[in-house]
Amino acid sequence: MSGVGVTARGLGLKGPRGWAFRDVAFDAEPGSLIAIEGPSGSGRTCLLLALTGRMKATEGAAEVGGRKLPQQMAAVRRVCALAHVAGVIELEPALTVAEHLHERALLQRRFGDSLRALLRPRAERRAEARLRIDTALAAAGLDREALPKGSRTAVRDLERMEALRLSIALALLGRPRLLGVDDTDLKLSDAERGEVWALLRSVAESGTTVVAVCSAAPGDAVVVSTKEAPETKEKADALAETRRA
Repeated sequence: MSGVGVTARGLGLKGPRGWAFRDVAFDAEPGSLIAIEGPSGSGRTCLLLALTGRMKATEGAAEVGGRKLPQQMAAVRRVCALAHVAGVIELEPALTVAEHLHERALLQRRFGDSLRALLRPRAERRAEARLRIDTALAAAGLDREALPKGSRTAVRDLERMEALRLSIALALLGRPRLLGVDDTDLKLSDAERGEVWALLRSVAESGTTVVAVCSAAPGDAVVVSTKEAPETKEKADALAETRRA
């Protein structure tokens, strides 16, 4: 599935206590690697959620694959998937890798596939689910056999890079046209950051548009900078509202 182009013109989000982000403007072609760069507390996550239809901007406009924001948030959500967003999309530490994959594949089959797909024989549906899982894991660079207990490894026993790869694989199960990833470089070594950007670059090169939050963007990304600002109650309230939705 091909990626989507993303544009923004004067995009901003404001609440009673101030701006989460403001004056965001950029153009990115389908299949781009877009980096939302800025320090923690500068509205990076709020911008990611706004561009993927999870938060409603209060000024300006954006388009994701021709779908207008904030008017068509539900339509934007249908072509986007999120990974590694604290409080919104998180892994369950007690569940195993296999359990996460099975649960997400089941949800995708029930709510994401067409009626025709649901009416196919059970054997065909299972084979399709296995293929979809294998394809997503390969795209995310996660080798289940290399984990301490294979697919039975609990999330709490994964290294940070392994958990990030799993989160990305789960998002890719839905074959999104845009993948959003938060905190891509948090608490990672320089070598690990290089691995993450190589991974996200490969996803973008395969056709899926990628929007990634980071503190320092690679030189080949479409860079969208957020202004440095202290964490405000407004940003916390906005994120809390999204988590309740």
